Amino acid sequence: MKVLIATDKPFAKVAVDGIRKEIEAAGYELALLEKYTEKAQLLDAVKDANAIIIRSDIIDAEVLDAAKELKIVVRAGAGYDNVDLEAATAHNVCVMNTPGQNSNAVAELAFGMMVMAVRNMYNGTSGTELKGKKLGIHAYGNVGRNVARIAKGFGMEIFAFDAFCPKEVIEKDGVKAVDSADELYSTCDVVSLHIPATAETKNSINYALVNKMPKGGVLVNTARKEVINETELIQLMEERADLKYMTDIMPAANETFAAKFVGRYFSTPKKMGAQTAEANINAGIAAAQQIVGFLKDGCEKFRVNKK
Repeated sequence: MKVLIATDKPFAKVAVDGIRKEIEAAGYELALLEKYTEKAQLLDAVKDANAIIIRSDIIDAEVLDAAKELKIVVRAGAGYDNVDLEAATAHNVCVMNTPGQNSNAVAELAFGMMVMAVRNMYNGTSGTELKGKKLGIHAYGNVGRNVARIAKGFGMEIFAFDAFCPKEVIEKDGVKAVDSADELYSTCDVVSLHIPATAETKNSINYALVNKMPKGGVLVNTARKEVINETELIQLMEERADLKYMTDIMPAANETFAAKFVGRYFSTPKKMGAQTAEANINAGIAAAQQIVGFLKDGCEKFRVNKK
């Protein structure tokens, strides 16, 4: 069996070493395709691969057509919208993610952005504190839970909304569960976004919703840029000089945001939530372990596509 690591943004060496140890201990071969610059290189590399580990790399129908021996793709990370799930199912390929492995890293970055926002981008002026502020967590998954854990240390009052997570699960963590996104935004001084990009959520963070935030509201996005209705958010921030937007996913309209909202807007140059040594290692090794479990025992615990 041949396992391919296909990453245009490579894992750290220590992560690759850990992956290699897991794969070779199972008796499989490991191949590397790193820093590739053309899709043709990926199409060539997947021809004889039985399993693929990726990060933000695109696995579409064309790649799956080329990968005649492929049985499984594992996205080292939580999001998997870079994989065509329907095409994978049609090719009888299992797709998995590695939930939870990057969660603390993303949560810490979210708080770095919150502190940066309330301290006025460290521009030398007097800001405010997070202590005593109301924090809204929009989607209470692995990252959301870590955000709640850290927020307790800051002394924040914590609220969460998740349409798919039972209230009792949220409240067991000492977090106040609310009934709707509208209630979350109208209640909280800071909202931390953790929703996936789906047909239902794309452009759902819009003028009407964010406008419900109290004066001085801060919106932090470490999820996906597609969930933001950029045109409407720009309009709202033009009308409300008190709002701030901090994002780990550079908007398509980044230049407009940066020009219009100096001191109220910040974007990382690239998605950095999972860019820590620890998260890099954890996600890579988890991906390798899941591949071994699938190939040896048929374990599909983290499968995200249909059979």
